[in-house]
Amino acid sequence: MAEFVQLHNHSEYSLLDGMLRISENHKPSGFLKGLAQQGIKAMGLTDHGNMYGALDFYESATAAGIKPIVGCEFYITEGKHTEKDKSRTGHLTLLARNHEGYLNLMKLNSLAWVDGFYYHPRIDKELLAAHAGGLICLSGCLKGFLSQYTREKTFEQCCALAKEYEDVFGKGNYYIELMDHGIKEEVESIPVLKDIAKHTGIELVATNDCHYEKKEDWEAHDVHVCIATGKTLADQGRMKMSHELYFKSPDEMCALFSHTPQACANTLAIAEKCDLQFPKHGFILPNFEIPPQYPNSAEYFKDLCRKGLTKKMRGNVPEEYWKQLEFEFNVIITMGFDCYFLIVQDFINWARAHDIPIGPGRGSGAGSLVAYSLDITRVDPIQNKLLFERFLNPDRVSMPDLDIDMSDAGRGRVIDYVRNKYGHDRVSQIITFGTMKAKLALKDVARAMGVPVAEANRIAKMIPNDPKMTLEKALEINELKNEIDKNPQSKRLFEMAQKLEG
Repeated sequence: MAEFVQLHNHSEYSLLDGMLRISENHKPSGFLKGLAQQGIKAMGLTDHGNMYGALDFYESATAAGIKPIVGCEFYITEGKHTEKDKSRTGHLTLLARNHEGYLNLMKLNSLAWVDGFYYHPRIDKELLAAHAGGLICLSGCLKGFLSQYTREKTFEQCCALAKEYEDVFGKGNYYIELMDHGIKEEVESIPVLKDIAKHTGIELVATNDCHYEKKEDWEAHDVHVCIATGKTLADQGRMKMSHELYFKSPDEMCALFSHTPQACANTLAIAEKCDLQFPKHGFILPNFEIPPQYPNSAEYFKDLCRKGLTKKMRGNVPEEYWKQLEFEFNVIITMGFDCYFLIVQDFINWARAHDIPIGPGRGSGAGSLVAYSLDITRVDPIQNKLLFERFLNPDRVSMPDLDIDMSDAGRGRVIDYVRNKYGHDRVSQIITFGTMKAKLALKDVARAMGVPVAEANRIAKMIPNDPKMTLEKALEINELKNEIDKNPQSKRLFEMAQKLEG
């Protein structure tokens, strides 16, 4: 088998566009396992304008025995990224060589979203130059500026642009990217890009703009793009994609670029240069300042809990409560989470003191007597027979997760309080991702395929209202199985929806 590393790939985290699955139930996906079985040793991830899947990919690929190359396909503007004007935007592929590069990828992403968002999260050349350390840059796809220049500018201007980028990243860290999906403009640009490489001495690298696993998945990807753009397959003016955006094998890629074998060999050289290792530092929590009369945070934590429980029980604390409190002390302090509880109780107390409504508590955290004692929650876990072990368990070491319901009107003030107390560089917000569950996937696909709403609803009603229900599991239901067997349109609808579900 030929050797080749796919460096330009889009996972399901390229929302409503990419379809490569990198994990399933917190384990490597069947796709990654299949690559490992084929002898694929490395792979890159370059989702559109985000790094949502970076850690998931790193862990899943590593577990599958594949070297993860973490990157991102950025949107870069010719103007200032902070200016909301009509400056032209291009694509640029960045890969992390090391941890410094990973930090720079995160910094660029944050600035692109916070300061540079205008239709897309954008960076500019000045920002790129300030955060180029530890990165490898590929010139980008057909929408990259270098490819655009080959169709609009003189050869000298193209070479000048390529050298400009090489100067930013340093010799050996900038590559001219070749793609061939059978698109006329791409095919025409390849000879020009090769001439630019020859003239400037910059190396070439071959990539494929991979969005899905198998060649036959192009239909599902077509539907996916229709859902994202609010179109149907019947719309004449809709965006139509190449059918070559699948994860080609090393043999296919080396055959496709047999005219430039060094561009294929360079994928191996880039994979060798990229050696991202995440520091193993465990959990990191801001320092919580304790009163000077306490020897350490654990003693202050225990004292607050005991006083809080005594107040809750109006001075009459049953022995059962003290025993449970001591048990939870042992677990929490041993796992190093006493400061976590101190931090949470502090901002909740601040919120309540400033008349910001806080919920009584929900989720597994309501099973903690410590949380109840600190007034983080207001539900007595012993009286309500709630289990602490569902919340925190030494056999499953993970951060505590206290679900806190807070008034929208005061939420920003609480976040500002936490930022001012611990430092803006120690506080961040997390994202949650919406997923396409069975019924939603079916209805969205039906809309894109032009299936009448009444017909889509009729079939969707056959799927049980169960959040864990998948389309594969739903097909075990006789009513649905009979529908699929007798109706070709329903069968195709299900096949498309299954590829997009999740």
